[in-house]
Amino acid sequence: MELKNDRFLRALARQPVDRTPVWMMRQAGRYLPEYRAIRADAGGFMDLCRNRDLACEVTLQPLERFPMDAAILFSDILTIPDAMGLGLYFETGEGPKFRKTVRSAEDVAALTVPNAERDLDYVMNAVKTIRHELNGRVPLIGFSGSPWTLACYMVEGGSSRDFRHIKTMLYDTPDVMHQLLDTLAESVTDYLNAQIRAGAQAVQIFDTWGGALSTPAYREFSLRYMEQIVAGLMREHEGRRVPVILFTKNGGQWLEDIAAAGSDAVGLDWSTEMSNARARVGHRVALQGNLDPNVLFAHPSAIRAEVARILDSYGQGPGHVFNLGHGISQFTNPDHVTAFVESLHELSPAYHREIALG
Repeated sequence: MELKNDRFLRALARQPVDRTPVWMMRQAGRYLPEYRAIRADAGGFMDLCRNRDLACEVTLQPLERFPMDAAILFSDILTIPDAMGLGLYFETGEGPKFRKTVRSAEDVAALTVPNAERDLDYVMNAVKTIRHELNGRVPLIGFSGSPWTLACYMVEGGSSRDFRHIKTMLYDTPDVMHQLLDTLAESVTDYLNAQIRAGAQAVQIFDTWGGALSTPAYREFSLRYMEQIVAGLMREHEGRRVPVILFTKNGGQWLEDIAAAGSDAVGLDWSTEMSNARARVGHRVALQGNLDPNVLFAHPSAIRAEVARILDSYGQGPGHVFNLGHGISQFTNPDHVTAFVESLHELSPAYHREIALG
C-alpha cells in the first residue's frame, strides 16, 4: 500500500522534506474529550487496549483533529510484564501497578519470554486493524518500553520516586539484574518484530527511567540492552526500511553513546538544546523533539514563539522530526495543540527551502 504522506519516514532517513514532520508522544489520550468518552464506555484501560476496534479508533482520533505526520499505536509499555503474569492493573490517579513484583533471583528465574504473536496477539490485531484503517494516510509507529524501564516497574511494583528496590538489586546482585534485563531484551525484540510483521512502519523504544542512572550504570544496565534490541530488529519490511527511534528521558548527557547504538534517530527531551544535539550527533542520526509539553499550557503566541525557537535551533535541512520532549499532559487544551501544529506548518517550510525551490 502506497504511503500518501511519508515525511516522517523521510525525515528519519535524513532525506529532504518540504516541511518538518510532527507527531506527539501520547497523542492519543486523555486530553481529548472523544478519547475520554470511549474510555468511559470501554471499562478499564487494558480493556480498551485489548479491543482492536477501540484501540484503532483512539489511535486515529488525533489524526481527525490535527494534521499529524504519523500515528502511534494505542497501547501501554507494560504489556510485556503483564504477559509474564505479573498482574498489571491501574488505579485512578496512581498510574500502573503490578500484583506481583520481581525482587529475587528466584523471581527472575521464574520469568519466561512471552511469545508476542500468541501472548500479545491483541496488540498485533490492533496494529493490523490500524494499518488497514489508515489506508496509507500516514505511517504507523509501534513501540515498547526499554528493558531498564520495564524492570523498574516490575521490581518497584509501580511508579517510583527513588527506585530504591531496583537500585538495591542492581548494586547488590548485578548478575540477577542482568538476567532480568536479558530476558526483557529478548522479549522486547520479539515484541517489536511482531509489531513490524503486523504492519508497524517505524518503532520507538521508550527508556523513561534511564535518566535515573549514573553514567556507568546507564551504559551497563540500560543502553547495552537497547543496543542488543536494535541489533535484533527487522530493519526492512514491505520493501521499506523500518526506522528505530531511541528515547531516553534525561539522557542528553549520553547523546553520543545513544547515537552509536545503531538506531536511525534519537529522541530528545527539552533539557537538551537542539542545536547542541545536532552539532554533536546530527551527521549520524536524525533527531526527534523537543518542545516542553508544558509550553502547551501557554498562550498560542507563546507556543508559536517556542516552536520558532526550536526550529531555528535545529536549523536548515532534513533530519528533524518535531515532537514534545515527553508525553502530552492530560490537562492540555486541544486548541493549543492546534496552535502548535499550525505554527509548525507555517514556520517550518522556510527551513527546507531547497525542496520548495526545487
